[in-house]
Amino acid sequence: MSDIITEFRNENTKDIDILPTREIVRKMNEEDKLVALAVEDAGDEIAQAIDLIAKQFLKGGRLFYFGAGTSGRLGILDASECPPTFSVSPDMVQGIIAGGDGAMRKSVEGAEDNFELGKEDAKVLTDKDVAVVISASGNPKYLLGVLAQADEVNCKTIAITCNHKARIAEEAGLVICVEVGPEVIAGSSRLKAGTAQKMILNMLTTGSMIKIGKTYENFMIDLQAVNEKLKDRAIRIVAQIAGVSHSEALAALLKSDWEIKTAIVSVIMKMDIETARLELKKHGGVLRKLLKTKLAV
Repeated sequence: MSDIITEFRNENTKDIDILPTREIVRKMNEEDKLVALAVEDAGDEIAQAIDLIAKQFLKGGRLFYFGAGTSGRLGILDASECPPTFSVSPDMVQGIIAGGDGAMRKSVEGAEDNFELGKEDAKVLTDKDVAVVISASGNPKYLLGVLAQADEVNCKTIAITCNHKARIAEEAGLVICVEVGPEVIAGSSRLKAGTAQKMILNMLTTGSMIKIGKTYENFMIDLQAVNEKLKDRAIRIVAQIAGVSHSEALAALLKSDWEIKTAIVSVIMKMDIETARLELKKHGGVLRKLLKTKLAV
């Protein structure tokens, strides 16, 4: 029997193939409830990872996710959502999957077992970056290659796994281990393990973006207003933070080319758009810092 917990049989679901559909749903939901509790147990390590990523961002560094199969796809998903959510460059958070972009849609056999492929893919890393390797079992040679290359350039490393015996846990600088227990279907780590990974990735990017000033309170002040829904959200954000009507918020956004922070500063501090942009730049783009400094005067 494998000693990898993600391969164990789940005693609670041995009869799942003969259960009524509603009972299958109940069993899966019961198992999913355990995921958030397991993630909670790793809260200290997740917080350390967020602080590390934010520190490297402020140095001009980037965040890279590396994974194979489901883990690789989740990394790419999280990375792809950062530019529209936080108006950052697509280069700032990147996802790399074993086997290349084609592996996003179709399995590339053997890619996760290729140490040299991992080393090659990780040659994009520098000493300013953070490399996060993601794997439920934590044993793909591809990821060990990534970590080896990261060490060569003094790149910070984080491992996310669901197996305390993971080999990547032995090589990474920081380890986030969330043991969610056996899957509903033995070995199908796209289920509970995948859910845990998605939750952690959400925290890493959201938390680090918060730390570098990409939000104000819990408002998404750096979103890219590229469609009607997001433009409506931008108007509501400016109106609520600046304490003005929706029509006044819209007017400020149109003048600022839909830059939410610029519009807010221009309204609250009664500045023209260019001056508002300059003030934001002086304060590192952090709206709270600018408002606290200027309004205290």
